[in-house]
Amino acid sequence: QLMLAESGGGRVQSGGSLRLSCASSRLNLADNDIGWFRQVPGKEREVVAHISSSGLHTNYADSVKGRFTISRDNTANTVYLQMSSLKPEDTALYGCAARAGPILDWKKFSHYAYWGQGTQVTVSS
Repeated sequence: QLMLAESGGGRVQSGGSLRLSCASSRLNLADNDIGWFRQVPGKEREVVAHISSSGLHTNYADSVKGRFTISRDNTANTVYLQMSSLKPEDTALYGCAARAGPILDWKKFSHYAYWGQGTQVTVSS
């Protein structure tokens, strides 16, 4: 279900940084685990980061580990993805997804119940 809204995408040069935000006017995100995923035409969707509902546990795909940081502010009902040292291969449509309760396999997009339409990130050489 489309119940989330992403913002913060844009165009940056290699090595630059962006911070994406995920919010909802219909869900209390504090009740949900949140994942960030990315899509490129012709390539499989990849979940790159995950954070537990409490914010105490995080996970990252190997492709972004050490460069991306997921965080949340439950008071503001917002989840963030801080992206640093960006590479052209990071270019994609980035979206967030949510599921109430723990997720057994955070890398599986099908395990999430809600998602957004995404925000475009373009990294130039």
